[in-house]
Amino acid sequence: MRINTRSAADRCLNVTPEPRPRVCEHRGAMAEDGRRGEEEDRGPGAVHQVFVVMENLLEKLKLLRYEELLVRHNMKPLSRHYFVSSPYLVANPGEQFFMFSVLAAWLLNAAGRNFTEPQEFDEPNATVSNILAELRTFGVKVDFPPSKLKSGSGEQVCFVLDRLAEEALKRRGFSFKRPVYPTEVTEEDEQLEEDAEMNLSRAEDEVMEEAEDEEEDVMDLDALKLRSTHKEHESRLKPDEILESTVDAAEWNLEVERVLPQLKVTIRTDNKDWRIHVDQMHQHKEGINSSLTDAKGHLNKLQEDISKTLEKVSSREKYINNQLEGLIQEYRSAQAKLREVRERYKQASGGVTERTRVLAKISEELEKVKQEMEEKGSSMSDGAPVVRIKQAVMKLKQETQQMEVRMGVVEHSLLQAKLKEKSNMTRDMHHVPDSATGPFS
Repeated sequence: MRINTRSAADRCLNVTPEPRPRVCEHRGAMAEDGRRGEEEDRGPGAVHQVFVVMENLLEKLKLLRYEELLVRHNMKPLSRHYFVSSPYLVANPGEQFFMFSVLAAWLLNAAGRNFTEPQEFDEPNATVSNILAELRTFGVKVDFPPSKLKSGSGEQVCFVLDRLAEEALKRRGFSFKRPVYPTEVTEEDEQLEEDAEMNLSRAEDEVMEEAEDEEEDVMDLDALKLRSTHKEHESRLKPDEILESTVDAAEWNLEVERVLPQLKVTIRTDNKDWRIHVDQMHQHKEGINSSLTDAKGHLNKLQEDISKTLEKVSSREKYINNQLEGLIQEYRSAQAKLREVRERYKQASGGVTERTRVLAKISEELEKVKQEMEEKGSSMSDGAPVVRIKQAVMKLKQETQQMEVRMGVVEHSLLQAKLKEKSNMTRDMHHVPDSATGPFS
């Protein structure tokens, strides 16, 4: 008689591994745009499940020979819990995110997708979005925000890499087979084997002892023969006489009482004898049959309690479903309104960004105009240019006077030169040289 005690115990602990359809419908509706309650839907062992996923991921990467990728990028091999987010492990978000992005790109290419390998200084949001988009093409449902992958560690990172590794193994035609467990030898079988070996060795020892006893008996027979021959020879030499015992009867009785315990044959019971094992098996069988009757009674009672508990849980589920119907409808409408508000906010934020850019440009132009106006106003109100103009005019006047003086000196010099030349010409005209008269004078 098999009783589904596990499902009943799970329901009593508020853990539903196989929930009813209506409860699943409500929970799915409440988790469409929000996070799932991990503490409510999963057991206490779910915190450590990420360690198991990471170890399985490392084994899959070894099957895919990810060492080639490490050699190409000059990286160290991954540890057993590299992508696990835990306060007991040293975290390096930058290095872990880069390793995650490189591994994800490599696994996508191994799974048959043409994915460009990201660089170290690429935009993290774009990289994560591209990886999740490629993951959705394989039919994988992603119900967590992309920001969970930016840390480079955690349950979501291990989940994404594990699913990509599975797709890569499928692409290569690899599939895990069922494990083949070795046959275990129970303690009773080992005890029987040891008993058989001990019995065999004991039989060999007994055979050896019997052979030695026979040899000793043979030797004793030879000695007895020698003694008998010697006695016959002496009897022939001695005359016949009556044999009488010289031993005291009391001493003889005491000697018999002293030796009597040694002459008794005692058969010791061997615990390794098969007959004792058969008796023990019969005793255990009787004990099991007696315990089985008690256990059946307890199990029947437990079955009744579990059936009653299941009925109570089912009725409570129906009651909760009926009570939460209106709240779920309100929640859905609130989620729809929230999406509309977010869309309007995105549009408004886009317009605000554009207007902010235009305002910055206009402000820059206004600053330039203000600076030019300040320069012109300062130049108009300042008397320094007038002073400079006056100084320039005075300097021009001085230079003009100097030029006039120079011009007068030059005119005077030119007039004197002309007068001297004129005087020289008149003198030459009135005074004839002596050589001009000659001998005819």
